[in-house]
Amino acid sequence: MPMEPLPDLSTLSLADIARLAAEKRLPPVEKWNPDHCGDSEMRIARDGTWFHQGSPIGRETMVRLFSSILRREPDGSHVLVTPFEKLDIAVEDAPFVAVELKSEGEGRGRTLAFQIKNGDIVTAGPDHKLCLRETPDGPHPYLHVRGGMEALVARSVYYELMNLALEEDAERIGLWSDGAFFPLDGAA
Repeated sequence: MPMEPLPDLSTLSLADIARLAAEKRLPPVEKWNPDHCGDSEMRIARDGTWFHQGSPIGRETMVRLFSSILRREPDGSHVLVTPFEKLDIAVEDAPFVAVELKSEGEGRGRTLAFQIKNGDIVTAGPDHKLCLRETPDGPHPYLHVRGGMEALVARSVYYELMNLALEEDAERIGLWSDGAFFPLDGAA
């Protein structure tokens, strides 16, 4: 059965986005605890590209399927898990990348929705925090996706966020989304 094509975020209202997010049913990976079976020989690069045995996985549907069974372990490692096996997967930075942004409203009434490279749609808010982390190569924004896993916000999307924040002309550089404020000035 073919997978649905990714939605065009620019054509969706926030109500449509909320409906799509609610309809997406992921496998209950947090309930599956099979014995560890080894290494998947897979890696997720910093740009969100998935590799198997050193070669990029070119089939988007395979990547979307694998991302649906991805889980972060308590020790911070990542695994692909089914009811019968658990395989390690290397993740260079974050397992997901936020590649598109939709913003509606202004100030405290703003809502920010992100399209994740694997097809997920995530609305920033109390359950999906947006944060800026200082790294050796500068600040990087991250969005909580699910189960302790984050999406690195793509550089172009980060620029969009910063432009929106600067247009707000507020006391502190940051944005509201779904009732939560997210500072983007690097201060804690």
